[in-house]
Amino acid sequence: MKVFMKKLLLAAAGLMMTLAVGAQTLPNTQIKDLSSGKKVDFSSIVTKGRVTVISFWATWCIPCKKEIKNISAALPNWKKEADFDYATVSIDEARAEGIARTYAISQGWSFPYYIDPNSDLKRSLNFQNVPFTMIVDKNGKIAFTHIGYEEGGEAEVLKKIKELVAEK
Repeated sequence: MKVFMKKLLLAAAGLMMTLAVGAQTLPNTQIKDLSSGKKVDFSSIVTKGRVTVISFWATWCIPCKKEIKNISAALPNWKKEADFDYATVSIDEARAEGIARTYAISQGWSFPYYIDPNSDLKRSLNFQNVPFTMIVDKNGKIAFTHIGYEEGGEAEVLKKIKELVAEK
């Protein structure tokens, strides 16, 4: 019964968060590209006309790492089903920037990875916990968000990606 209630509460929280940020535009909050070291506007990491999935994570967050590892492994197959972009944003503090960069490199991430070292973006998007997954539609609007990670939850993300890619 406890497991059912936990899943029900997580689903309700995810739905409320989706409704709260639905059709929200992306902030121009500055984040740092961990591969180049350059600061960029968050809104610039999304290409207009393309669906973009963004996973927010932290080096201390075990579920975040598991989610990104599973998505990373699934990406080649997902990309055969839908053409979209994927990126990650670490919410670690500035002093953990090197740890986040080293982790991304050690995992062989072939997708862009950024850091929000002062939590400015996190505050702009008004979320509290990671893992936090966001899908941005072709018009650059936040179309879907999800908090938390449960093994197999990637199927819901892929389903939403396919829906958004199919939209004209």
